[in-house]
Amino acid sequence: MSVELIPRSRTVAIGAAALAVLLGALDTYVVVSMIRQIMDDLLIPVNRLERVTPIVTGYLLGYIAAMPLLGQASDRFGRKLVLQSCLAGFLVGSVVTALANDLPMLVSGRVVQGVASGALLPVTMALAADLWATHKRSNVLGAVGAAQELGSVLGPLYGVAIAGLTVWSSAFGIAGWRGVFWMNLPLGVLAMIAVQVSVPRRDRAHEPVRVDVAGGLLLAVALGLAVVGLYNPDPRTAVLPPWGGPTLVGVGVAAIAFVGWELRAKTRLIDPVDVQMRAFLAALGVSGAAGVALMVTLVDVDLFAQSLLDRDDRGAVILLLRFLAALPVGALLGGLLAARLGDRVVAAAGMLLAAAGYFRMARWPMDVLSAPYQVGPIALPRLDTDLAIAGLGLGLVIAPTSVAVLRAVPPIQHGIASAGMVVTRMTGMLLGVAALSAWGLHRFHSLTANLQVPFPVGKPPEQAARELAEYTGAVDRALLTQYTEIFLITSVVCAAGALLALFLSRQPPKASDSAENSIAEPA
Repeated sequence: MSVELIPRSRTVAIGAAALAVLLGALDTYVVVSMIRQIMDDLLIPVNRLERVTPIVTGYLLGYIAAMPLLGQASDRFGRKLVLQSCLAGFLVGSVVTALANDLPMLVSGRVVQGVASGALLPVTMALAADLWATHKRSNVLGAVGAAQELGSVLGPLYGVAIAGLTVWSSAFGIAGWRGVFWMNLPLGVLAMIAVQVSVPRRDRAHEPVRVDVAGGLLLAVALGLAVVGLYNPDPRTAVLPPWGGPTLVGVGVAAIAFVGWELRAKTRLIDPVDVQMRAFLAALGVSGAAGVALMVTLVDVDLFAQSLLDRDDRGAVILLLRFLAALPVGALLGGLLAARLGDRVVAAAGMLLAAAGYFRMARWPMDVLSAPYQVGPIALPRLDTDLAIAGLGLGLVIAPTSVAVLRAVPPIQHGIASAGMVVTRMTGMLLGVAALSAWGLHRFHSLTANLQVPFPVGKPPEQAARELAEYTGAVDRALLTQYTEIFLITSVVCAAGALLALFLSRQPPKASDSAENSIAEPA
């Protein structure tokens, strides 16, 4: 028999699920601050950065590929069971990653972590839809989105802090970065206990939902081929690897097969019946654009700081903090504003604000830290201001798109709809970092192809120093061009996201839209 949860019980349940979301989010971004340590430990040359990109893309690919099936499985088997199963798998992946002695094992562990993390955010968002009425959902989803973004804030800082603890090497003989993944074990167990005691069991009055395994697998194949086709181990000669063209053709074939299957299948990832398709697709598009911008910032601002501003891992993360801190602030603010102004206004404004931030970043000079904006008598730090604007804009988008995608589908599809929204965002992150990294690395090599490395032998010291300074300056200018052009492309992507946001609903939800949902007591 189903009974309605009291408000306090609902809050505890969503808080426990949000804890699981935070744990998965931490490991999405934690490697940003540990790339150099991992390369040193696994003996990967510093000039072969492309070899470690699968550490990031492998996690994202597993996350994306598993999410539609796991989101739909939560509709069929219940939120609690899927959350617990994924947390257990996350712990297994963490152990494999921590024990890795070579790059393939490390990437395998990250893929397992990604697969297990694939349900945490969409299932928690669907749980919020189960427990709160439509007109009260924005604030709750804003808080869940803030937990996800808090992971992006804390992830790089968390990685630096935990990897730097001497207790790992002195007590257990563990290298710093491995300690981050060992730390997942106690945190994961705590999250499982919290979910077990607080999240309600599934309402068995709901109609059973079948899972579209074939559709999920076809989507995973398409995404996997896209990652393989965009991964170029030698970006000096071309943007794509030799197998890039045929592999991307395979992406098209898999995508066509996916669409054909979804049109004919009895069980689909998203059943178009009763779905407001225009608003649904628009929300997915906005989410994808935001994902591109997020990952570009995390990767390229970190590289900008290390290569042009002479910052180490910790210093680069501290500079990123301006952007990271603005994300959860924007997420909470977006939830509050969407409930009053509507999804369309808030999402479009957020993407336009982000586009402005990246446009300003595309005009960064080499000495960005010493070139402030002068607003009357006030001097605003240029880097701080631009990163905060971009982060605030992206944060504003989270709640309105989450609300819009759930309102566009019937309640029985809330799990898969939430998964679809996060899939597009993570797909943007995955393909954005893969495509722009391939293009950026190739662009850098093309700008420096004609540079001659100076040799000081047999030259007067003054001449040798001058030639070295000219060479270093040319390399730095090529790097600056690479980064600023990537930021400009990101600004265009955000502007396109703002246009898509205009297809969301115009008015905020009314109190009469939905009554409070019912769900069983906690098991």
